[in-house]
Amino acid sequence: AATSCAYLMRVGMVPMWKSSIHPLFMMTGDSQQSFFGLKEMGALPKRLGIIALLQVLAWPAMSADYDLVIINGRVMDPETMRDEIANVGVRDGRIAAITREKLEGRQTIDATGHVVAPGFIDLHCHSVEPLTTRLVILDGVTSCMDFEAGATDIDKWYANKEGKWPVNYGAVVSQELVRGLIHDPEVKRKGADDSNTAFLIRAEACKDGVCGWQDTISTLEQINEINKIIDEGLRQGALGLGSTVGYARNGISTLEMYEAQKTAARYGRPLSVHSRFHGNSKPPTEGQLGFDEVFSNALALNAPLNYSHDNQYGWWENQEKLQAARARGYNVWSEYYPYAAASTSVNSDFLKPEGLKAIGVEYKDIYDPIADKRLTFESYQELMRTDPGRTIVVFVPANQGWVQYWLRMPHMIVASDSMWNYDTDWDMPVEKYVGHPRTSGTHGTVLELGRKYNVPLMFSLAQMSYWPAKHLGDTGLQAMQERGRMQVGKVADITIFEPLKARAESTFKQGEQGKPSSGIPYVIVNGQIVVNKSRFQKVWAGQPIRFPVEARGRFEPISTEQWIKRYSIN
Repeated sequence: AATSCAYLMRVGMVPMWKSSIHPLFMMTGDSQQSFFGLKEMGALPKRLGIIALLQVLAWPAMSADYDLVIINGRVMDPETMRDEIANVGVRDGRIAAITREKLEGRQTIDATGHVVAPGFIDLHCHSVEPLTTRLVILDGVTSCMDFEAGATDIDKWYANKEGKWPVNYGAVVSQELVRGLIHDPEVKRKGADDSNTAFLIRAEACKDGVCGWQDTISTLEQINEINKIIDEGLRQGALGLGSTVGYARNGISTLEMYEAQKTAARYGRPLSVHSRFHGNSKPPTEGQLGFDEVFSNALALNAPLNYSHDNQYGWWENQEKLQAARARGYNVWSEYYPYAAASTSVNSDFLKPEGLKAIGVEYKDIYDPIADKRLTFESYQELMRTDPGRTIVVFVPANQGWVQYWLRMPHMIVASDSMWNYDTDWDMPVEKYVGHPRTSGTHGTVLELGRKYNVPLMFSLAQMSYWPAKHLGDTGLQAMQERGRMQVGKVADITIFEPLKARAESTFKQGEQGKPSSGIPYVIVNGQIVVNKSRFQKVWAGQPIRFPVEARGRFEPISTEQWIKRYSIN
């Protein structure tokens, strides 16, 4: 750990990480000196000093009986800054030992030349069916959670995966899909709804000429109906509230957005949002204004906020505000994926002529992965008539030069925004995947670009594992307080990769969009090997990431009379 800290100081990374990763960086100069010299740590209580030393020093194994042993790997932990060659013992799904002493177990992985890291945690993971879930896991992900599209019936959504999913799973309750229940009652639903049905529901909702979910402005009574359903999802243990207000900018009023955030805030849970004006580069609808809307709500409500894929115009302004808010104690963060291209459905408002103009994109910048060709305005119109729910890829040229800065942003976590395919199974060839290569290559790309731009590997691991876990853990989510860390006692979600070779292999070319990342030979979920020598195993090791179900909801309807009584005098 001392070596890692000294390295960061040498390359000038400590100022960026102060108050970001380790509390020791906030000590006085004398206290830092004593820590690096392993002496008594100044003004810190003796008990805290002992705890810190135990995190730094290898703790000898108390037993040779382990379910799994990982030997000779470079063990890295972003929270404690541990970075050393050591052996890891796993028992009953948890890390039971990290030591330089010899360990024996029923299974052994020789990790010589590899990094043994906390499993990657993806908070923007729409992979809810077998093929794309497999691709995400092969990219090193151990927790795949949908913090944007989410679901409606939270109990049913979790029940559908219980005991038959290879990766940890979780979902927020979806503002978009709940709005559809109120504004598009003619659409037949299949149950829980989630990202796998969202695009189909969007297309079906618009068939009558009224896209209610995105364009209808809610009355006060309808806002109450919507938030009552959202509250029920939160009561059932949803991880937070997911909003795609960027797709429904004309229908969701600022009052409705604020009241939805307030509903989640009563539970202390985050809003995760694809914001209004996302990607717009010109006044009066600059993308930062969409950020400001949900950001100011979060500060007013003292509520957590995850700002989804901040890899668009205005990200630098958003990052400055987020860092300032975190310095004042707010639990707010953002995410990115390391590509200069986005993905959405054909019938998105973004793809209308006025929408493309606002984000500085032309139809020739849009790629149809099914037809394997770029669009024209005429082919776009044809798709709107024949297949409005089709997933397409939008290249945003300006993003290319910004990626290197996202790799260096504290608390800007890596999230793939992975897509899904229809009607797949666990044995389907990866060549059958159609869509954005970020599904199969996000984390491999981050590792490759980190090498290219000389980003400290520990920092990249914080973006991919520790910071997602920390921010969710700070909301009280116990499952995330026990993940994202390579520490004795924590859950054994572990990704093993080659630091000099791990990379994405997927491309935008048809047939190559689902090629698995290379250099990530082992992925361990809850102590079970799910990727073994780069081969996916049908091991249903995934556990639900979920808040406890509560006996009673916390919904509070709003009314004009109630508001006047509360906020005015006499």
